[in-house]
Amino acid sequence: MIPLPLARIAEITSGALAGMADPRAVVRGPVVTDSRAVEPGSLFVAIKGDRVDGHDFAAQAVAAGAVAVLASRPVDAPAVIVGDTVAAMTVLATAVCAALPATTVIGLTGSAGKTTTKDLLARLTARIGPTVATAGSFNNEIGHPLTVLRAGEDTRYLVLELGARSAGHITHLTRVAPPRIGVVLNVGTAHLGVFGGKEEIARAKGELVEALPADGVAVLNADDPLVAAMAGRTGARVTWYGRSEGVTVRAENVTVDERGRASFTLRTPSGAAPVALRLYGEHAVENALAAAAAAYELGLPVATIAEELSEAEPRSRWRMEVTDRADGVTVINDAYNANPDSMRAAFGALDALAGDRRRFAVVAALRELGDESVALNEGLGRLAGEAGLAGLFVVGPDADPVLAGARAAVGAAVPAVPVSHGAALHGPPGEPPGRLSPVAAFGEAPETGGAGPAATRVSHAADAAQASAELSALLAPGDVVLVKGPRAAGLEHVAAALLGGDRR
Repeated sequence: MIPLPLARIAEITSGALAGMADPRAVVRGPVVTDSRAVEPGSLFVAIKGDRVDGHDFAAQAVAAGAVAVLASRPVDAPAVIVGDTVAAMTVLATAVCAALPATTVIGLTGSAGKTTTKDLLARLTARIGPTVATAGSFNNEIGHPLTVLRAGEDTRYLVLELGARSAGHITHLTRVAPPRIGVVLNVGTAHLGVFGGKEEIARAKGELVEALPADGVAVLNADDPLVAAMAGRTGARVTWYGRSEGVTVRAENVTVDERGRASFTLRTPSGAAPVALRLYGEHAVENALAAAAAAYELGLPVATIAEELSEAEPRSRWRMEVTDRADGVTVINDAYNANPDSMRAAFGALDALAGDRRRFAVVAALRELGDESVALNEGLGRLAGEAGLAGLFVVGPDADPVLAGARAAVGAAVPAVPVSHGAALHGPPGEPPGRLSPVAAFGEAPETGGAGPAATRVSHAADAAQASAELSALLAPGDVVLVKGPRAAGLEHVAAALLGGDRR
């Protein structure tokens, strides 16, 4: 962070110094919202949540080295008192970013793959100059300014992942740190229930390219029609990436090895180079291309881009982490989050990695799908039921549509879905207008090399602990397990249990 005296922080945030705060005391960073993360020179931002009030930890934060507390009420510590601490932190981040004219801001959004792409791009920009990037998925109204406030006078690149939970959200984030390069990955069905449809999701994601200056660059996925249409919403120059012929940055001759890792030729206007990804799943090709296209715009040679992409390991936890146990059981921990698009990609990765080995999956009902929830969760069940699994465990509440879809796919009796779900199971005859079919969301199930669908055992588990116990009793050396579900389901605990407490 740019060193700032408390008097200047109070001026920027329209705050008042209190608690014997020294106006000349300098905050050098980091700015944190967790008192346990305080370092000497920090500014601790006290946020009142539903269960924890950061103000209660103000004295602890200062004792750990914080210069002061950004608070909304008096605390037993030096403080800058403001009306709203999150709003004040955002104003502070906006001012810090404006004071860094030599820093290039790169914004990135999409329905799936944001964090992986951000990690790849941050690795690439670090080859050119000091880089600050979003930690994990800190892409909301709290995590975004916290990331911006990590930037200092030596920061050359600020790589920011932008999430959208409603219309106008990305616009708000881009005002904090105006991007010069904007990368849009895809428009899928994540948060479909919040937005109401894919077109509305596209409108929200497209706010990123609308924020670009005329001399900026929009990096767009040519293979996604809703993303491609965003070219008409920006005055910035457009660079295309994808697998289509003639695209500026594209992948040619894609192959996938026995571990589910893709290799391809990276083709750019300045030449080509081979890429062999260490990331799992063919869907990682699109993430790599997006990062490569942005790096190409920054002037990185294609050989350097290919080298960095080929050396990159998964950086953010619980995203396609593949671990082999001593007995040969392979656990794919992709439990950070899930939506229909990422579920299909995960099952494709499972198929490629498992080959003719016995395979299992642990999933949970997808959330935030609105009126399409039953149909899309039934589609998830069908996808899993047709994936050649020896066993499928559906964890947690609202599992009925997933179980119904899976049992239908394997030829078992399909129980009725309770009326409380608010909709009938999807079926072609008489389908309600506007309903997104499971096939439209998930496509055809991947061809499988394991046991046929009829061999699949479909089970419901109340929680992660039950799923872990029952699955552990079934596993044999050489089996492969996919663990994938929405973040709230806590399925990372299943992976941890299967690996003996090793969360990797």
